[in-house]
Amino acid sequence: MSKLARVVLVAFAMIAFVLPLRAKADEQDDLKQKIEQMSRELEALKSQVKQNEEQTKKIEELEQQIATTERKSLGRWLTIGGDYRFRFDSLQGDVAPYADGMTVFGNASQLVSAMMSGAIPPMDQQSLFGAAIMGGTYGPLTLQSAMQNAYDVSNDSLYTNRFGLNLKAKATEDVSVTARLLMYKVAGGQDDRALQSGNTAYSFDRAGIFDGTIGHVPGDSKLAVDRAYATWNNIGGQPIWFSIGRRPSTGGAPGHLRQDLPAPGVSGVPALLVDYAFDGVSLGWAPEIESLPGASAKLCYGRGYQTEIQRDDIGNGLDNTDMIGLDLVAYETDRFRAQFQYNRGMDIFDAPIMLSGPFPLAPATNIGDIDWESLDFMGMAKNVGPGNLNWFVSAGFSQTHPNGNTLQFAGLDSGYGLLFSGMPEDTNGWAIYAGGRYDLPSSNTKIGFEYNHGSENWITFTPAADDMWTAKLGVRGDVYETYLIKELALKPISSYLSKAFFKFGYQYYSFDYTGSNSWLGAPIKIDSLNNMTPQLTAPLKKAQDFYATFEVHF
Repeated sequence: MSKLARVVLVAFAMIAFVLPLRAKADEQDDLKQKIEQMSRELEALKSQVKQNEEQTKKIEELEQQIATTERKSLGRWLTIGGDYRFRFDSLQGDVAPYADGMTVFGNASQLVSAMMSGAIPPMDQQSLFGAAIMGGTYGPLTLQSAMQNAYDVSNDSLYTNRFGLNLKAKATEDVSVTARLLMYKVAGGQDDRALQSGNTAYSFDRAGIFDGTIGHVPGDSKLAVDRAYATWNNIGGQPIWFSIGRRPSTGGAPGHLRQDLPAPGVSGVPALLVDYAFDGVSLGWAPEIESLPGASAKLCYGRGYQTEIQRDDIGNGLDNTDMIGLDLVAYETDRFRAQFQYNRGMDIFDAPIMLSGPFPLAPATNIGDIDWESLDFMGMAKNVGPGNLNWFVSAGFSQTHPNGNTLQFAGLDSGYGLLFSGMPEDTNGWAIYAGGRYDLPSSNTKIGFEYNHGSENWITFTPAADDMWTAKLGVRGDVYETYLIKELALKPISSYLSKAFFKFGYQYYSFDYTGSNSWLGAPIKIDSLNNMTPQLTAPLKKAQDFYATFEVHF
């Protein structure tokens, strides 16, 4: 091999050795750069993760602050609503001849006192009450005649203002408190005398305000508690509820239709049997039964009168007046509702404590028990012509069980017991209540008609009803009512239920028997009355009421 060849061979060998080393060095440089780049990216990622963690913590803290603020927010736990109503009534009535019971018993009391003092000779009971009715001069006494011939009565313009405030507070999970405050007064007055004529009342339930009618019968301008009760729902995770306090036992179905209010739901009562602000308790169950949607059962207990502390040595002769009830809703949807109610009133008092009015009465004795039952059906037929038809039919039954005790008035035995005069006897009564309301959504107009009839011995417990003359559902006779509601086409603001409307209505009463809405004394046929027949209230024969309202619900 020549020298030149050896030189070339050595050169190629050196190149072959150097080139791989250089390539390896370049690869190492690239790897180093990549590692450095990845390290920088990792540090950036770590920094971003740390920032994200800080942001997440801030978000969690903010969410906690928002939740705490929401829990404290009034709108989350407290709901406020209410209503205002101005009402105009024009009242006219015809009174049958009768003897004014207030005058009769006042005269009789004076005669008894005069006989006991020897100022006049003794009289038997028949002569005593005859003299008390006719009046005249008896020894030193000059007594006013109690005899009243038939006459007409009227109040051409009666103005009233009513304000209600509704509150519902969520205290804990499944526990809430509901309250309603009411003020209801006659314009230009602070009492209920506008519903009477001097010392003459035209019905027992409008003879004065008492516990269960405060805020429902025009009185003064005080804002009184109408309802205040606590409710525990979802007991044990089951559809069971417990409620206690001053009950939602006024304004029951189907009376909500003419008041243009939502249906009262499971808390309500049938209007035909009860319209009175009771204090009591209820336990309800609403199982989910596919074939019986909306079915529920409810047991109720209420106290109508609380007697005072008893003396063991002599006793006070008066027991508490209590009521128990069983309510069964067999079926309820927006199209149909079927309900049965049973009530029993125990140890009914002879007369309530009248907080106003001409009657100086207070409970003095218990006069017996009353059983009530009702069947109530209500529904809606949609798209009947241009509107929707709401309809209802209710039937009520009453049975009295007197114990023989009677009302003592002006120190005398009136002879008036639980729907009897003289000898005690059980009585049976019945009533029917039917009607409907046709709603025209296109014109915000609602037109209603209602009719009810009560038999001779019908007795219900609805003194808080929103009627001026007397609670129409307690009338022994017939009552017709028609009304028109015109809602203003204005957008609701305070709630989806808020609205304003005018209402125009007419009621016509035709009484068959005396004593409507009173449980004292046997009813007497109106056509058989004369001015020698004592009556505690002036017996209306016919009555009518033209009324108009402007109402705002918020």
